[in-house]
Amino acid sequence: MHVCVPDVLITDKEDEAFKDIDSAFLVGAMPRREGMERKDLLAANVRIFKSQGRALDKYAKKTVKVLVVGNPANTNALICSKYAPSIPKANFSAMTRLDHNRAIAQIAAKLALCPSQVHKMIIWGNHSSTQYPDVSQATVEMGGKEVSVGEALKDNAYLESEFVNVSHSRNFLYKNLI
Repeated sequence: MHVCVPDVLITDKEDEAFKDIDSAFLVGAMPRREGMERKDLLAANVRIFKSQGRALDKYAKKTVKVLVVGNPANTNALICSKYAPSIPKANFSAMTRLDHNRAIAQIAAKLALCPSQVHKMIIWGNHSSTQYPDVSQATVEMGGKEVSVGEALKDNAYLESEFVNVSHSRNFLYKNLI
C-alpha cells in the first residue's frame, strides 16, 4: 500500500498547523536537563501542551487522533486533552502505549497466546526505568475462559523480576517477536 502525502506545510503558527487536521503527532516536549527540577520540567511542558491543546480544540477536526510522543508522554497527553475539551479523551494517546503493547506481548509469548488474548494490562508511570507494568488486574483467555495472569503463569518470580526488567527493554520486540 502506498500513501501519498499531497502537501507539507511548514509553519510555526498553530492556527495554520492545526487547521482541519485528522492526526497530530506532538513531539515538541521540553527535555529534562541536568540539574533541572521535575517541577520546572512540568511547568515548561504545561505551557507547550496547554497551547497545543487549545489550538487543537479551536482548529482541528473534532475527530482528530492525537499521539503525544514527548516525555513525560502520558502527563503531556493528559495536559493536552484537558485544554481540548471538545475532542474526545479517547482520541488522545501517549507513546507509553508502546510499553503497554510490550508488556502484553511478553505475557502472550510466555503463555504461547496471541496478544489479543491478554486483557486489562496496566502500565504505571512514564516511559522510563521507573515505569511499572502491573498485571494485578490482567487476564488471559485460556481454554475458553478468562483467568488471571498470575493464575495462568504460576510464576510470581518471573512477574516480579524478568517481566518488569524486560518491560523496560527496548530490545524485547526484536529478540522475541521479530
